Amino acid sequence: MIVGDQSKVVAFLSDPATYGVYEPIEVIETHISIIFLAGNRAYKLKKAVQLPYADFSTPEIRSNACEKEFKLNKITSPEIYLGVRHISRNGSTLSFGNCGEVIDTVVEMVRFEQETILDQVALRGELTPEIMSVLAKTIAKAHKSAKPVQTGGVDNIHAVLSINKAGFKQGSVFTHSEIDRLDEAFQTALKQKAGIFEMRAARGCIKRCHGDLHLRNICLFDGEPRLFDCIDFNDQLATVDVLYDLAFLAMDLWHRDLRHLANLVVNHYVDFSQEEDGFPLLPYFIALRAAVRAHVLATQSEDLQDNPANAKRKEARTYYDLATSLLGNTKPRLVAIGGFSGSGKSTISNEIAPAFGGAPGARVIESDRARKAMFGVDPQTPLPEKAYHRDVSDAVYDSMGHRAKALLKAGSPVIVDAVFDFPGRRDKIENVAREVNVPFDGIWLDAASAVLKRRLQTRAKSASDATVDVLEMQLEWKSVPVSWTLLSTSCSIDETRLEIVTALGLDQHK
Repeated sequence: MIVGDQSKVVAFLSDPATYGVYEPIEVIETHISIIFLAGNRAYKLKKAVQLPYADFSTPEIRSNACEKEFKLNKITSPEIYLGVRHISRNGSTLSFGNCGEVIDTVVEMVRFEQETILDQVALRGELTPEIMSVLAKTIAKAHKSAKPVQTGGVDNIHAVLSINKAGFKQGSVFTHSEIDRLDEAFQTALKQKAGIFEMRAARGCIKRCHGDLHLRNICLFDGEPRLFDCIDFNDQLATVDVLYDLAFLAMDLWHRDLRHLANLVVNHYVDFSQEEDGFPLLPYFIALRAAVRAHVLATQSEDLQDNPANAKRKEARTYYDLATSLLGNTKPRLVAIGGFSGSGKSTISNEIAPAFGGAPGARVIESDRARKAMFGVDPQTPLPEKAYHRDVSDAVYDSMGHRAKALLKAGSPVIVDAVFDFPGRRDKIENVAREVNVPFDGIWLDAASAVLKRRLQTRAKSASDATVDVLEMQLEWKSVPVSWTLLSTSCSIDETRLEIVTALGLDQHK
């Protein structure tokens, strides 16, 4: 509820004359803010509220909060966040500036259309792998620039679990036994992964992050994804493991049944950020994000009646079910995808990865991206010929094997995507599975040489530098594994995907 001086501020900000425009001012209201859309600008006002997690009760507090919001969001969206504007009162007249008593403050932003926000893009079916890959790099860059916070990894999660359990008990949607059962599952899984949590905390992976990183807080600005509206009102909520920050986005995509995009953004983020040691924690982090969403929706339903309340309760249930399904559901397994250049290894690997267990699916280790990372360049930056000498390639294969082994030991399913043109390289990746005692499947993708050449000549820019000349050399020493499953990729991607997931006994609908 807006009262006192702030009601006058709202009237001032709702008046087109305030901005020298003629069209009506569009107003968007959230639980703690009001956004006024005027011409090509947006002005965000913090409500004069005092809540357990946010205090905006005085003009001074709101002014400081606006300054902090601008400072934090300017890092990730400098083109959108313009500054802070004070609202002053001189007699009965309100105006922007410091001409009198400052009674409130707003954050000034460049206005962007609502249809550019990624939740709307997703509803239109226009989210693409290309957008997700750029977004992964954007998030990784933001996390890299953030400063580590010295705190314990397990203690950090215990704090979230305590808040979560208390939040669940404030509502009537879930029974006490359901709440206790979910909390027990989280506590058990936390003990099992405690070593990884603490290792990551010691490595500096807990940082002051965005904190609210879901599709509704990301937009396309000049065609590029931009993060906005981070948590600025509660440092504790935003001080988390960087992968827990990413997990909100992955959970949002997974819950919307955009599982291939959830898996892709996670895998590409890990490639860009080199946070692979934390990949085994992602099912837990995603489950925790789903649980938080469940209790928030359940609490919101208490203030509603009839159909709106029922809809919130039903939605809360879907998040609760997602959280419970992810705890203890992931099992280690190694799949190697081989084949000559142009056979579709990376495409197929990314297609089947979401079908492994729960969110986010399998970790995909691509030889092309691994090689680029080894040389410290972007995946789409071409490498010189010397980067493909036999000794360098052997080092790439050895590195992928070591990485796969570490992930499997920590409980994650892994797909290794490479040509695997020599028997010795295939033997090594099979030995990784034997050493860790997990199931192994080798799949060789095959297609006619004319098809392979045509694909190389026409495919879009990617992490692979392979040319028709490279393919010709591969075909000269052709060595097809007899012990691996041989599959033709001359048919459609969907048909190939279905054939592989069926052969591997995976869920065909993921």
